[in-house]
This record gives sequence, C-alpha cells and structure tokens, in this order.
Amino acid sequence: MNAKEGIKILLVDDEPHILQFLEMGLTGEGYEVKTALDGLMAINVAKEFEPHIAILDVMMPGMDGFEVCKMIRKSGAQTSIIMLTAKDEVEDRVKGLTIGADDYVIKPFSFEELLARIRARLRNQFPNLFNEVTYGPFKLDDRRKEFTYNGRILELSPTEYELLKFLVMNHGIVMSKAIILDRVWGYDFLGEENIVEVYIRSLRDKLGDKQHQVIRTIRGSGYRVDFS
Repeated sequence: MNAKEGIKILLVDDEPHILQFLEMGLTGEGYEVKTALDGLMAINVAKEFEPHIAILDVMMPGMDGFEVCKMIRKSGAQTSIIMLTAKDEVEDRVKGLTIGADDYVIKPFSFEELLARIRARLRNQFPNLFNEVTYGPFKLDDRRKEFTYNGRILELSPTEYELLKFLVMNHGIVMSKAIILDRVWGYDFLGEENIVEVYIRSLRDKLGDKQHQVIRTIRGSGYRVDFS
C-alpha cells in the first residue's frame, strides 16, 4: 500500500489558524487527519479515531497538552505523541517525556521539521506499516536494522545505526549536538557532548565521506545530512 495510506494523525491546538495550516499540509501529504481545539475534545476524538500520531499543543486553556498526554497513555492506546511547546526549556521537555510523550517540537517550527518528526515516530513505533524506505542514496530497513548506502550495506554498531537513522530521517535540517544526544542517547545521558563527534567521524569513515559532503558540519550549529 501507499506508505501514508491509512495513517491517522490527530492535531490538537487552541489556535484555529494553526490547526487549519497543519491539517491542510498533512492532508496534502496523504495522511488522514482529525483536529481538536481543546483537551476534552481531543480525548473524545482520540477514543473514536485511534490515531497513530497525536500532535498536542502544551499551552491550552483548561486541560493542557500534558494532561491530554497522560489521559491518552492511561487509555492504553498505542498512539505516538509529539508535543508542541513555545518554551525552549529543559524542564518542559523532561516533563513531557516523563509522562509519556515520544517527541517534542519547539514553536515556531517549520512544516518540514514536523514532517520529519512524524516520519521518525512512525518508523520507530509502527515499522509494520512500511517496507524498505528510500532516502536519497540511503535505503533503510528498520525491521532488519539495516542501512544501505549507494547499494552497499553498511556495517554499523547499534548506536551508529540509530545516529545515522536520526540524521537521515531529518535530512536537510541542522541538528545540534544537544538535540542529537537527547534523541539518540536519551535526555538522561550524563556523558560528554564530544561523544557525538566520535560517532560522526566513524560514520563518515564508513560512508567514505572524506569531504564531509554527506554529513556536513555547520559551524557553531551542529550537523546536517545532505543528499547530492
């Protein structure tokens, strides 16, 4: 089947113009979308709709996004939850992840970034929905934990695999060391940021990326995967 056919996304935000923009964009991408303007409506829609992905705004009057997240998790639904927050604070991210959120996006965000987050959540939580997926010169088979680059199978450690997968799925987006550590190693990782450099160097060696044209270093910002 089409990779997006039958994939259901619930959007929850108290700002109608944001809901309309995201609904149009995601529907145009081929997803089945339902919306809710508040937390109570979101809970009711989620019960009937059974979405694969729920995108929840944190700051809503009455029942906020954190409470909706807890209610969805309490219901036992297999929904993957992405939180939208206007606050770039560690406490908010930790709280969301602690109560059961799977990812978060900080406002303002680009639509392409949200799409990348959605794709990553679907690949991680619902791999049975997909066959082998192609990203430029990369082919990813998450069920077999196998990466192919330009027709060549890469011999990767589990951490190298997860790091390359994160970067490739978010291709074109600059990822800081802090975000990479958070997403790949986990927010409770207590080691040094330099571990990212070590793994990036190893990936470049295995890709034959001597000129750093595949995994680019964006000075002062982080790393970005580009497809030629």
